[in-house]
Amino acid sequence: MIRPVEKDFVKRYRLEYNLEALERVREKIGERAYSRLRALVEYRLSGKDFDRSPIGVKIALAFSAGSDSTATLRILRWAGFDVVPVTARLPQMNESVIGRASSEGAVFVDVPGYLDVITDQMDKGAPICGKCHSMVMEAVERYSRENGIGILASGDLLSSGLISIYETDGLVTLNLPAFLALDKAEIIELIGGKYDLRFGCPLLWETFRRAPSVKRFAIQRVLRELRARAITPEIAEALILDVLTR
Repeated sequence: MIRPVEKDFVKRYRLEYNLEALERVREKIGERAYSRLRALVEYRLSGKDFDRSPIGVKIALAFSAGSDSTATLRILRWAGFDVVPVTARLPQMNESVIGRASSEGAVFVDVPGYLDVITDQMDKGAPICGKCHSMVMEAVERYSRENGIGILASGDLLSSGLISIYETDGLVTLNLPAFLALDKAEIIELIGGKYDLRFGCPLLWETFRRAPSVKRFAIQRVLRELRARAITPEIAEALILDVLTR
């Protein structure tokens, strides 16, 4: 499912730092979740296998049906967690995305006021991705709290160290790919070697059309992922070219 990082110094450093973050939430997530997450990190560090039988710990997952959240879902289920994929209903979602989410047993939640907020951003020629992400996460957090689920996972690749897993008002957020120091190439391999090298969604592409200057924020995002070694130079080049040609 996932491979040890072997002698990759940067990934080993990140994983060891992430263990410190895990210790900080140990009491919040309980011993079963703590032990299994620690075993996952230790597997990445040393290749030491671990018991992957179900442990009866429920985790909500912000699930877009994209590559990162799909890989997160597969890893967590492989590791024995009871994962509830939670998918935000967004106007830019097509039937293919809805079908993939449904096939994984996703729960669909609404995002109140989403289109009004995003349209306002587009009208101002402002970036929309940050607003979109925060509104989606708020909706998924609300579902988690209302259903008594204490751990919320995401497919974030960049939030390493003390923000790879952290607690806010009783809810623990687990950015699993970052927590396991996974990169995009590993994720592509994990989900079957297929990845559409396009940046963004139809609403973002419309924003690019209305305000081309917004493209610089998308390029900055790609470069942040490149500097963090979350993506390869080849993937970064393809994504940047996709942004520029929209």
